[in-house]
Amino acid sequence: MFLSTIMFFFSPLSFSFLHTNFLIGTTEEWKDIPDINKGKANILLVSLYLIFTNHYFYSYFMYSELMLGLNLREGDIMMHNQRSAILGNQYRWNIPVPFELSVNLSMNYKGVILRALEQFRLKSCIDFKSRTEDDISYISVESREGCWSYVGHIVAGAQTLSIGNGCGVKGIVEHEFLHALGFWHEQSRYDRDDYVTINFKNIITGYANNFDKYSENLTTTQDTPYDYYSVMHYDKNAFSNGNGSTIITKRSEFQDVIGQRLDMSEYDTIELNKLYKCNSSISFLDHCSFDDESLCQMSVCSAADYGWQRVESVSGISVTDHTYLGKEQNGTSFFMHFSTKGRNEGDAARMESMTMTPKRDCKVQCLQFYYYHSGNESDQLNIWIREYQNEADNRGTLRLMDQIIEPPGNYWKLHHVPLNANKTFQVVFEARKGAGNSSGGFSLDDINISETECPHTWQIRDFEKVLNNSVSGTRMYSPLYYSSEGYRFQALLILYQNYLSVYVGLVSGAYDDQLQWPCQWRQITFQILDQNPHIQKRMSSEKSFTTDPALVSSYGRNDWDNPRNNGTRVVIGNETVYVGIFWGYQYAIMNEDLTKREFIKGGDIILLFTMQDISGLRQKYSLPCPKVTLKNLKTSFDAAVKQGPCATSDCLGIFCTSITSSLILLVCLRLLLN
Repeated sequence: MFLSTIMFFFSPLSFSFLHTNFLIGTTEEWKDIPDINKGKANILLVSLYLIFTNHYFYSYFMYSELMLGLNLREGDIMMHNQRSAILGNQYRWNIPVPFELSVNLSMNYKGVILRALEQFRLKSCIDFKSRTEDDISYISVESREGCWSYVGHIVAGAQTLSIGNGCGVKGIVEHEFLHALGFWHEQSRYDRDDYVTINFKNIITGYANNFDKYSENLTTTQDTPYDYYSVMHYDKNAFSNGNGSTIITKRSEFQDVIGQRLDMSEYDTIELNKLYKCNSSISFLDHCSFDDESLCQMSVCSAADYGWQRVESVSGISVTDHTYLGKEQNGTSFFMHFSTKGRNEGDAARMESMTMTPKRDCKVQCLQFYYYHSGNESDQLNIWIREYQNEADNRGTLRLMDQIIEPPGNYWKLHHVPLNANKTFQVVFEARKGAGNSSGGFSLDDINISETECPHTWQIRDFEKVLNNSVSGTRMYSPLYYSSEGYRFQALLILYQNYLSVYVGLVSGAYDDQLQWPCQWRQITFQILDQNPHIQKRMSSEKSFTTDPALVSSYGRNDWDNPRNNGTRVVIGNETVYVGIFWGYQYAIMNEDLTKREFIKGGDIILLFTMQDISGLRQKYSLPCPKVTLKNLKTSFDAAVKQGPCATSDCLGIFCTSITSSLILLVCLRLLLN
């Protein structure tokens, strides 16, 4: 009876229930999809109590109760008769690391695994490739009992890494791959007693060896500090017998931090790069928060003695630096600002990134930045790319990728721009004065560029106030989004006293008659964004589910059929649409965890959404390149833009400032004086 209760609780369909007043007062069906969908016969009663009261699925449950009885070292490490610790180059993999996805993995888990590997590519120098016949040794990712891996490359041929039921979470996948790449658990470091205390009296009898530490002769810390945020660290209650925590941090503020399974930490990736003696990311291209006077090798220029300025504040406007928003200023808090106050219509200025060359086979990039619009609603922020055909091309070809013309918002807003540069390119930010009076302008901060696909963005203003002042069960609906294929969807956020729920449902759209129905094998992923200014240092909360064409609701309708057939007719804005069944996670994140990273910044919370076709994973281990949907934009070329990049402009009649080279600045000033 006890086991069957657990199995029901963790079943993917166990949260099917009816809600009234859904969207327009009709009755609709929701389904919650907890990742931990199966227990084990020897799960402790205290674990079930924790799950029902605190809803902590991933750390305590995963690395204690789920792994009991599997006879693994440290809970998730498969031992080998030729084992070694992190030392020894013979236990390193050649890069890229070959891998294979077993047919017994669910489609959703396959997609999650690929997303985890993308994080390695973004944050570190480690790359992976689908195994070919020429790859004798490779990682075989399988769905066995529990989540576990060997440490390092120690098995000739197929080396198994298990992502079993309940393990299909990005942070857990990263954890097991870090084992395979050569890492033990963080609390196994030889210096761990300086940072944590192990309460052996609280450990389940027979499991104390899971808290062994290794000597300096076997392991190395790579000269990195002890990392409470490491994805390789045990949770405070790992293998607890129910009498209290098994790990106590020497610094109390980290007691509820250890054991996180959000993402690799900054020091996880630093140590990984040191171990493999490389430091260049596979997919990361550039970041700039303008805190350094070099402006990250960016250049600025304009057609007069004004332009983009590096500032700490703007007179008459309440804008401050976004990087340290909500934190104590440290004297390095700067951002870029272009004032449209007192300017003439058409006055413009440019800011250009350093040149970058795409490295990946898929020529897809994503530009993201924060902007603060305090000017007139007719002011423009144009985002171009300048692409160079070869080394002899010193002017490049401009393409307009996005344009912001909107009423001023007077707050920092996250913006994503999909790019598709095939060759060496620059990003060009062109601010242009529109008609009408202005009391401000455009401000920019925290720019990131990566060779990844852009998500959809839902930024909720003053969320902290809304959360604190709303009744439990308050619902918030996102704007409507289109996937790159043309499927339209909407997100639903429900606020509860202790947690947030996130659901996603299909909505009828303009391309429905051109799409495949049911909408099958599309993986929908949402992130509650960690708003760290640097994309490589973020540890966002991420969850995914995949549309299954076989799912049929209790009403006999296919869950992922065309919403015109199975949905409810509603009015959203001024449009009458049909909304299908909503799927998602009841416990998307605990409210107490919102303060552990920068999930709320400036009072705002940001959710990111993607919808990806993963049907190809039924036969292969990789997916085709994503599509970049380009906007049909038109704007006139500013005269200065036509003359080429700031750093190589002839400067005749133009004020140039090349931050990357003081020599160019001197040349430009001399030409102006002459």
